[in-house]
Amino acid sequence: MIKERFITYVEESIRKNWEKEALSNYREKGYSYKQIAEMMVKQHLAFREYGIQEGDKVALLGRNSANWCAMYLAVVTYGAVIVPILPDFKTDDLHNILNHSDSKLLFVDDKIWELLDQEKLKEIKCVKSLDTFEMIMSRSDKITEIYRNLDDHFKKAFPAFSPADIKFSGIDNEKLAVISYTSGTTGFSKGVMIPHRSLAANIRYAQTNMPLEPGDPVVSFLPLAHTYGCAFEFLFPFTYGCHITILTKTPSPQVLIQAFKEIRPRLILSVPLVIEKVYKKQILPAISKPAMQVMLKVPGINKILFKKVREKLETSFGGRFKELVIGGAAFNSDAEKFFKKIGLRFSIGYGMTECGPLISYDGWKTARIASCGKSVDTLEVKIDSPDQQKTVGEIILRGDNVMLGYYKNEKATRAVIDEDGWMHTGDLGVIDKDGYIYIKGRSKDMLLGPSGKNIYPEEIESQINNYKYVTEAVVISEDNKLVGLIFPDYEALRTAGIGEDGLAAALDEIRKDVNNRLPEYMAVTKFRVHPEEFAKTPKRSIKRYLYMKE
Repeated sequence: MIKERFITYVEESIRKNWEKEALSNYREKGYSYKQIAEMMVKQHLAFREYGIQEGDKVALLGRNSANWCAMYLAVVTYGAVIVPILPDFKTDDLHNILNHSDSKLLFVDDKIWELLDQEKLKEIKCVKSLDTFEMIMSRSDKITEIYRNLDDHFKKAFPAFSPADIKFSGIDNEKLAVISYTSGTTGFSKGVMIPHRSLAANIRYAQTNMPLEPGDPVVSFLPLAHTYGCAFEFLFPFTYGCHITILTKTPSPQVLIQAFKEIRPRLILSVPLVIEKVYKKQILPAISKPAMQVMLKVPGINKILFKKVREKLETSFGGRFKELVIGGAAFNSDAEKFFKKIGLRFSIGYGMTECGPLISYDGWKTARIASCGKSVDTLEVKIDSPDQQKTVGEIILRGDNVMLGYYKNEKATRAVIDEDGWMHTGDLGVIDKDGYIYIKGRSKDMLLGPSGKNIYPEEIESQINNYKYVTEAVVISEDNKLVGLIFPDYEALRTAGIGEDGLAAALDEIRKDVNNRLPEYMAVTKFRVHPEEFAKTPKRSIKRYLYMKE
């Protein structure tokens, strides 16, 4: 059992980096570690006065911001349970989550609060603005009074606020720290109960294995209410004394590249979608030209070309990063091979919300093609099959990273954590003799081919997605035949002068070409146009189950 504590990591970082810049919204003046500590301690005083106990739930609902981060830290270091909620849930879902979580307090963006109906939120006693920290709603004069006099209360309690005052909750590592609501595949989202030990395990591993130094700049653009962005763009850099710049809106590629150029981050985290777009829109058209194809085959010349492509890519990411970590969904195999060939410093990790999130990772120097690294040191990972090196089976694991279960849902918990403590991920894969994990797909997504062979649709989709007239694809099974649902790249089609009449023919050419590259049993019998972007989870992976019966 891990001995390190998340709260201790936070305390030590604040004491050590007192005057350094900690968190800032993009192109705004930021907060120092001292200022963040002051915001946290003020909330602790208010919680105590109001009667919030260790283990009570406090909800956090807003876009990514420095204030969001400060309140997350305030709640968890007090020993209360933070309930971070993705702001893009539908209004009914927000009401459901706030009620289901038993949250007593709510920190919320002003604009989001306007969408909510306070009459439907019976348990919430107090609502505070994440924009201004003003009181928005209070069901008690006592709470209103506490928050009104908070600055005076703080000055009396800490007349000379210093690093020596930083001593937070001594809550047990096994206790609940976070309830993270995932986008459940059927019905209502499940609340993943992440204990303090899971936060500590993720941070300890990152500090030991990820290439970041205290003081390094970091750009945060993934959703902070999701464990991947929260753990590695916020919590880990914060405990390391880094300066985190937060992009407060979902950034366009142009804004992202501009931010990278200005901040020049030392570690970049991304979901595959962002990187695949760069590969498909910028690199693939250039390297597909006949003259370029010839030059890429000439020894010596190809090395010079690869170096130029790599340098251009590195510049677009700020030019100073030590590593680009990709995770959250399957990565396109052609893009991965090309990036490996040109020597780009990237690695692929694997995780899930239920592990807070990290399961496996490997640094870019030793990472292996098609693998998502080796399991972290706080987890035991194995394949549930007769031969884990050769026979695909479910990836199962146990250890410090694993959740306590699903909040108020014993049945769902028992369905994934067995009597021996093994958590069943639902992912399929193999592990080689050196411990590298290779994911083959999701057990619920696996299709049975006409010949009885297992087919992993992601493998086919990664081929289809490389074509210029395709934005994204989902492969499903209909009457024992494989069908590709295609969301076309309408802009590329317009540029090529292909209208509605020529679309079917263009897609059929792609289908034939894909089939030539794949084993016969994986052949796709037809493509069907899907007119809009596929619905996605917060991790930007497609909600495949929605299209299985399309």
